[in-house]
Amino acid sequence: MLRRTALRVTRPRVAVLAAVHAHPHADTDSIIGAVRREIPKVSHQAVYDSLHTLTAAGLVRRIQPSGSVARYEARVGDNHHHVVCRSCGAIADVDCAVGDVPCLTASDGHGFSIDEAEVVYWGLCPRCSADDSS
Repeated sequence: MLRRTALRVTRPRVAVLAAVHAHPHADTDSIIGAVRREIPKVSHQAVYDSLHTLTAAGLVRRIQPSGSVARYEARVGDNHHHVVCRSCGAIADVDCAVGDVPCLTASDGHGFSIDEAEVVYWGLCPRCSADDSS
């Protein structure tokens, strides 16, 4: 993957990419922890730099729901959305509504060439819903 995007292959980049694939929607601290299991002395800065580089190359997507820290996912290249639990912060992927990318058809695009839409659904996850009804 790294070579296809003309990125230099480094241990931190490979470890960060693997961590993002293994832990969808993980925050930076969780990714640092996962990378340090592979490379114990890796610096915070090396992980931050790798996340930035991988995001810029389109290998990783950065999301940041309102009120949340930045999170990273490896699902890129499609126009999917997210559902976020208001209570525990759990995040799950939600495919775009059925049809020919309806969420990219704005009622008034104001002349913009729209290529992505960000939709976040909010609610309670099943676990928090069960806890709330107890």
